[in-house]
Amino acid sequence: MICPRYWIAPALAGCLLAPSVAQAEDEPIVVTGRGLEQTPATPAYDVVRIDRERITATASGRIEDLLSSVAGFQQFRRSDSRSSNPSAQGVTLRALGGNATSRALVLLDGVPMADPMFGYIPFSAIAPERLGAVRVTRGGGSGAFGSGAVAGTIELTSANAQELGLFSGEALVDDRGETTLSGTLAPELGQGFAVVSGRWDRGQGFWTTPRSQRVPASAKAKYDSWSTSVRAVAPLTDDIEIQARGLLFEDNRVLRFAGALTSASGQDASIRLVGRGDWGFEALAYVQARDFSNTVISSTNFTKTLDQRRTPSTGLGGKLELRPPVGEAHVLRLGADLRIGQAELQEEGYNTTGAVTVRRRAGGRNTDIGLFVEDDWTLGPVVLTAGVRADRWTIREGFLRETNAAGTTVQLNNVFADRQGWDTSFRGGAVWNAGGGLALRAAGYSGIRMPTVNELYRPFVVFPVTTRANAALRNEELRGFDLGIDFAPSPAVTLSVTAFTNKVENAIANVTIAANTRQRQNVGAVRAKGLEFGAALRLGTVSLDGSLALTDAEVQATSTQAALDGLRPAQTPKIAASATLAWRPRPGWTLSTTLRHVGAQFEDDLQVDSLRAATTLDAFVELPVTGPFSLILRAENLTDTEIVTRNQAGSIDLGIPRTLWAGVKVRVK
Repeated sequence: MICPRYWIAPALAGCLLAPSVAQAEDEPIVVTGRGLEQTPATPAYDVVRIDRERITATASGRIEDLLSSVAGFQQFRRSDSRSSNPSAQGVTLRALGGNATSRALVLLDGVPMADPMFGYIPFSAIAPERLGAVRVTRGGGSGAFGSGAVAGTIELTSANAQELGLFSGEALVDDRGETTLSGTLAPELGQGFAVVSGRWDRGQGFWTTPRSQRVPASAKAKYDSWSTSVRAVAPLTDDIEIQARGLLFEDNRVLRFAGALTSASGQDASIRLVGRGDWGFEALAYVQARDFSNTVISSTNFTKTLDQRRTPSTGLGGKLELRPPVGEAHVLRLGADLRIGQAELQEEGYNTTGAVTVRRRAGGRNTDIGLFVEDDWTLGPVVLTAGVRADRWTIREGFLRETNAAGTTVQLNNVFADRQGWDTSFRGGAVWNAGGGLALRAAGYSGIRMPTVNELYRPFVVFPVTTRANAALRNEELRGFDLGIDFAPSPAVTLSVTAFTNKVENAIANVTIAANTRQRQNVGAVRAKGLEFGAALRLGTVSLDGSLALTDAEVQATSTQAALDGLRPAQTPKIAASATLAWRPRPGWTLSTTLRHVGAQFEDDLQVDSLRAATTLDAFVELPVTGPFSLILRAENLTDTEIVTRNQAGSIDLGIPRTLWAGVKVRVK
């Protein structure tokens, strides 16, 4: 059955279910559920790929744990999505630092996942069991990905029906009585397939406060989160398919003190057309509705000081890419993309008696329209690539308004001037396949990141430190270069090393301006240079995957920020390493361990408060029992290493202690 393009919405179910006459006469239509294929010059950049076998074998079952196996990946804090504030889940690479906003671009089936207000990634909504592949490109250069990739790009690709099986699910419990329950139904329907998936995580949590610092108001990091995803893929013609996806999620946590509640929720939808004919194309549109709330509890009198009760935000966008037929030696990409983010903060401040003293509203609207062109040229063993991108950005409708408790007296009413401009960026590279599995590569790139609505207009408190917003923030601008060697003498051995230098000018950081007071400011630059090593060995039933990043990063600043000059950016370690050893003696069996090390880093910009290095050991076991059932055993932080995730003048937060899981997995093909 061939569905006309103008029947896209009403005909999706029909395309899934109807039999195809053409299938009996010609080759069967192959529906992948993925975007266009990668171009020949993709290996010119520093790319790490993670397959489904590794994705589904993490000790915590959480996506940030998986991504941590790529050395250089980091969140703003070391906490995972059970015990951190969601707004601190910004992602960066290459020790470029940050202020809880993502400097890396994270895409799920081509859709940017960053929150439209804060720029954080809703990790608890991205279940690893729904994914088929992960590709991490370290080093910036937005190109055809979209704007914002100053530290790199993380592409998450959903699994298809064959990878998932007709039904799969897990039920696990840990030694604290916390539970994880997930299930996925993925039937093949006619020429296409559908996927319905749900996951629910809840638990009493662990103590993030050291025993010596606990008070009667201290509380465990309780969490309760769920997400559900619906996806459908169907052919429209022999070489065009339609992909639709919806995602709903909610995440509730308690942080440090009783009553310190934080919540994040979202409703996302996207639709994508992919054409794989002579004129390849990809057309994507998406909408995101997100919300966030946060209650701040004083660490001195343990009463509510701030209630960020709502932060509604909306993200709208899309992308169109064309690949015209220009000959076998070239792959030409032409396209445009759009990203609109609008958000508003609604919060109340309280005094020690519990009375409201101030009501605050803040928000704005950011827009980015990008145009790009990129060409790959294959010349025998050499592949060249070059591309340019132009972004038209606007920052509009910014405001900050404060009134008294009754709303009758305006205490502050700032309306900020609209701004707009054009920025251009480029990326280019070359890879020489020298033979014998040896490839030499080089790449140069630039990119931009707009400040988020949060950075521009929303002040916040991590008691006792107040961080002010800054409506005058400028765009971050990246320049970087890579040189690399990849060596794969056989399918069983892959080795790589990359030397890089990256510099982010106008880097946005939380800068100390007074005692217990910081402000988001553009510093002169953050420069990072270093080496990244990777290794993958496949020796029969045994595999080893390793990653090591050695990075020297420093802030370059003058004038009023001169005290920062030469210091390492906050929250950036010099060394990060990960190694996973796995044994799969037969199909369905997995025994693996992961050793991970993160070097010492500083909590703050002035390098006053330090976070010591941490080395952890995780384990994962899957053993078939009978029929479709398997036993799952997982262990996080087996050595019970004390992981310091926050140090505010000696006030400490800790990460996950030793945690043991057991449960059952079922998979029906």
